[in-house]
Amino acid sequence: MRPKKHRTTGSDDLFRARLDQIINMKHELVQLAGKVDWDWIDGEVAPLYSENGRPGIATRFMIGLLLLKQIYGLSDEGVCERWVHDPYFQYVTGEEFFQHAFPHERSDLSHWRKRLGDKLELLLAESLRVAHEAGALRSQDLKRVTVDTTVQPKAITFPTDAKLLHAAIKGLNRLARKHGVRLRQSYLRIAKTAAMMAGRYAHAKQFKRHQRQLRILRSRLGRIIRDIRRKIEGQTVLENAFALPLSRASQIRSQQQRQRGWKLYSFHAPEVECIGKGKAAAPYEFGVKASIVTNNRRAPGGLFVLHARALPDNPYDGHTLRDVIDRTETLTGCAIERAYVDKGYRGHDAQNPRRVFISGQKRGVFGVIKRELRRRSAIEPIIGHLKADGHLGRCYLKGRAGDAANVILSAVGHNFRRILAWLRELLCLILVQLWRTFVRHATLNSPS
Repeated sequence: MRPKKHRTTGSDDLFRARLDQIINMKHELVQLAGKVDWDWIDGEVAPLYSENGRPGIATRFMIGLLLLKQIYGLSDEGVCERWVHDPYFQYVTGEEFFQHAFPHERSDLSHWRKRLGDKLELLLAESLRVAHEAGALRSQDLKRVTVDTTVQPKAITFPTDAKLLHAAIKGLNRLARKHGVRLRQSYLRIAKTAAMMAGRYAHAKQFKRHQRQLRILRSRLGRIIRDIRRKIEGQTVLENAFALPLSRASQIRSQQQRQRGWKLYSFHAPEVECIGKGKAAAPYEFGVKASIVTNNRRAPGGLFVLHARALPDNPYDGHTLRDVIDRTETLTGCAIERAYVDKGYRGHDAQNPRRVFISGQKRGVFGVIKRELRRRSAIEPIIGHLKADGHLGRCYLKGRAGDAANVILSAVGHNFRRILAWLRELLCLILVQLWRTFVRHATLNSPS
């Protein structure tokens, strides 16, 4: 739905009002920064900090950096570098004068994400509030939603036995050097050669030779594990430091390619799960499942993400629907009348199952419901934008807390991109209308 065009009256009041609106809207970022309630966010974040010690970094500065990073799809280093050269970035973060050097450390972004934790949902709620205030999202758009799940891949390579064994050998050697544990032999060069040859033999379908290289890697990894356990025996500090890496290395050494049950797919990211979504191009994806909720009917500003959440342990979609609907209603403050889902939600546990419609369903589907059910697939391009324009396509943050934060921040970035597009379109319409008004007045005042 496009913004309505006002009829040209030619009155001075209309000119004055539109000129004031253009002056106040020099840039979409300036307008966006003025709509965000920084004081409310500061009040919600304040309980996470102590009154004692060194004063913390200003809330607006760090929250503004997080928003800019997600809006423009930048890395932590990229947003800090662009902040130095972009005055609009500095204005959003609360600076009054142009700065020629970044005043803080890049790692402060990581510390803030960890400190905020569950409070990151406040940013999602604020993005919806700003969209509603700007006219891009209406209250009636929140009553009928579409729910779907996707996979947020982790920043790991495709796991193979040779890669995992080689990574475990390198990780244990790195940890041994860090703690001063002198190994009898590192096997680094042997492991590198064996991993390289295992990949070549597998590509050439010479599987007996491939298995021989895997046996070399497993035997060398077992020697390193036993050597470290002998060297740290009786030393409590070292035993605690090596307990988790040794358990991961033992799991990697013992697991087989086609075994059932839990498996380890990354030495540095043990939270990674293997999720099969039935795609022809990517039968299996390695990361964490994420739930996305959008408005079913297109709002004036487009489709917004109303709720986003990471779902660890790969739960069945139908078992998550009830909690997702409840959290969405809490976040938006609006009761959901109808929810539209795909066939992966069959057997769901929603409170009011009659208000949940599954694609392909025939009973009770007619009129408006039938048209809205056809719009269920509109959530797929939104997920594509979250992955291509945002950071949902590959998570570089550490641990399950990083997975949860990345899902929410990707949704926040999408919502603010839609708001900026709405403000940009609104500004263009106002400029076109003003140009037409000036042309009409010039035509009327010209001598005939």
